[in-house]
Amino acid sequence: MTATQRRGRRIMMTDAERDAFLAEQRTCRVATVSPDGHPHVGALWYVWDGSALWLYSITRSLRWSQLLKDPRTAVVVDAGESYGELRGVELRGSAVPVGEVPRTGEPCAELDGPEREFARKNFGLEEMVHDGRHAWLRLTPETIVSWDFRKLGLPGPSGG
Repeated sequence: MTATQRRGRRIMMTDAERDAFLAEQRTCRVATVSPDGHPHVGALWYVWDGSALWLYSITRSLRWSQLLKDPRTAVVVDAGESYGELRGVELRGSAVPVGEVPRTGEPCAELDGPEREFARKNFGLEEMVHDGRHAWLRLTPETIVSWDFRKLGLPGPSGG
């Protein structure tokens, strides 16, 4: 990662907090942009390996076609209901396809870890089931920004 978070250091997550948060959450929001500049945001399941975010996307989706034309993306993973509970991570960089498209399960050493973790995290399975409609995108972030409003010590929704 090349950029450092400048604002909000008081509420910034440590690397360990960020990694734990990204490992525990399931859904992210992926932002892409069309060639004529129109934004698109869609929810997607993911896994984080400590250095890259792995996205398993339908290859016939608007997200997939836009990322093939312009791989730049921003992804947000967030949680919390009340203001004092809000926490999240924004990752920015370029998403690149990894493995065959669509994914049918051909051997690909780079996908061994992400597929094992994705199957366990999202389906409670030991190995990935491929449907021939999805493929992998790897986002190695150039910038990561995080926030954890719980660090502000604000009272909860009931005032205490």
